[in-house]
Amino acid sequence: MRRSRIRSSVVLLVATVLASAAVITNASGAAAAVEDEGADCAVSIPSSWPSSAKLPDPFKRIDGTRISTTSDWRCRREEIKKLAERTVYGEKPAKPASVTGTVSSTNITVNVTQNGRSASFSAGVQLPSGTGPFPAVFVVGGFGADTATIKAAGAAVITYDPLAVGKEGTARNNKQGAFYSLYGATSSTGLLAAWAWGVSRLIDVVEQSGGSVLKADALGVTGCSRYGKSAFAIGAFDQRIALTMPIESGTAGVPILRGIPGESGSQPLSNAYGEQPWFGDAFSAYTGNPAALPVDTHELVAMVAPRGLFVMENPHIDWLGARSGSVAALAGAEVYKALGAGSNISYWSDVSDGTHCASRSEWKTPLQQNIQKFLLKTGNAAGTFRISSQKAGNLADWRDWTTPTLTDSGTTTPTTPTTPTTPTTPTTPTTPTTPGGAGCTATTSINQWTGGFVTTVRVTAGAAAITGWTVTAGLPAGAVITSGWNAGRSGNSGTVRFTNVDFNGAVAPGQSIEFGYQGTGTGTGTTVSCA
Repeated sequence: MRRSRIRSSVVLLVATVLASAAVITNASGAAAAVEDEGADCAVSIPSSWPSSAKLPDPFKRIDGTRISTTSDWRCRREEIKKLAERTVYGEKPAKPASVTGTVSSTNITVNVTQNGRSASFSAGVQLPSGTGPFPAVFVVGGFGADTATIKAAGAAVITYDPLAVGKEGTARNNKQGAFYSLYGATSSTGLLAAWAWGVSRLIDVVEQSGGSVLKADALGVTGCSRYGKSAFAIGAFDQRIALTMPIESGTAGVPILRGIPGESGSQPLSNAYGEQPWFGDAFSAYTGNPAALPVDTHELVAMVAPRGLFVMENPHIDWLGARSGSVAALAGAEVYKALGAGSNISYWSDVSDGTHCASRSEWKTPLQQNIQKFLLKTGNAAGTFRISSQKAGNLADWRDWTTPTLTDSGTTTPTTPTTPTTPTTPTTPTTPTTPGGAGCTATTSINQWTGGFVTTVRVTAGAAAITGWTVTAGLPAGAVITSGWNAGRSGNSGTVRFTNVDFNGAVAPGQSIEFGYQGTGTGTGTTVSCA
């Protein structure tokens, strides 16, 4: 009996250590060992939710409380997933009862069975030179991706035909393909979730193969246009994808749904809903009123965190909604930062060639760097934001929430109070306050590219709380601010003074808030001081 207790204790200890190791690995940006880490989280979807023209707070739980630790994110992510399935995509079912198949140097086959129904599909494999097993990138639809650079970097290419899993050109009440053979032609699940399910089943088979050809823990996904929408959904919904790289995804892809109606020339939500059954059927209720959605795509960006994400967009084609795409990336990047993984997300719309789905020289180096970092695990290049001035969104216009400092212990609170929908002047804390002077410090983080930059400024209170702050920034010669968020400012060049807004003036002792701005020219060398 005692031996049994000892064995049980050892098993529990080992399980605890392994679980902790998994959290540490995932926080570093590595792919999770499972499709959905939060599947065991209890999520209760309400029958209704408030409408807001602003982007939902990704840090606020369904019950209205905000997360305060990095470990809280696992179940908060699951809430976002369930809300996105309910309103935008339709349900992506879990792994079927039976998934079998084969992996070779040229092909992957999949056979699935669920509730007495069966279906099969396959994907092509192209190996790079060298000796395997190899990391691999799913190329959805087989075009628009720089497959030559992917293979030259040392990763295999898996050519995935999503139309075998969910056909386009079908009525919503008569959907066709392997997914709908299992779950019914009248399933309310849209093509994007069905296509994501197909890649998940391919990953199941790669895992079962033992890794003799392909590495199951080093998988990426990419695709352009409608297949960029697919790549985005695949990476968001399967945490075994280590690197997600959507290209020119447009409406139903990365761009925020709330931004599409106001972005001139972008594909309308109703048009995208009607063009193909990409969205789930339930999205019909939101095509004319995206403000009623409980989620938006910045939270799908956040679902990828802290894994690798490289968003590529084309600012030359209005239909693609790149301005709304930049807002989604900027807002989602706040979750990456809060999780300590700010260097794992890249966004690049500053390109010269306007051809849709072109292979672009500007993306070649960051593509190589992302493959090296997240698939080969031989590099550590920091992510970068290169936002075209033609389609630069302003995050401050879209959020009324601030980014908390998440801890690992669960004993501290976010750096700023939960922001109400209509910002109000915070009440004065009961703790002693020190407005200005040595009461605060300011530091900068700058993403620089040719001709432009984004600067994030962190304001940190000293030993006492502060109720207001002013940051004075000395910009390098020629630098001009084009947009900013979470602060008022006195000008756009030279010496610029930034002041707090209603909801971020009160900062607790030792805690921080952030504001930022985008500009043209060179941001490197900016000096800042806080008072």
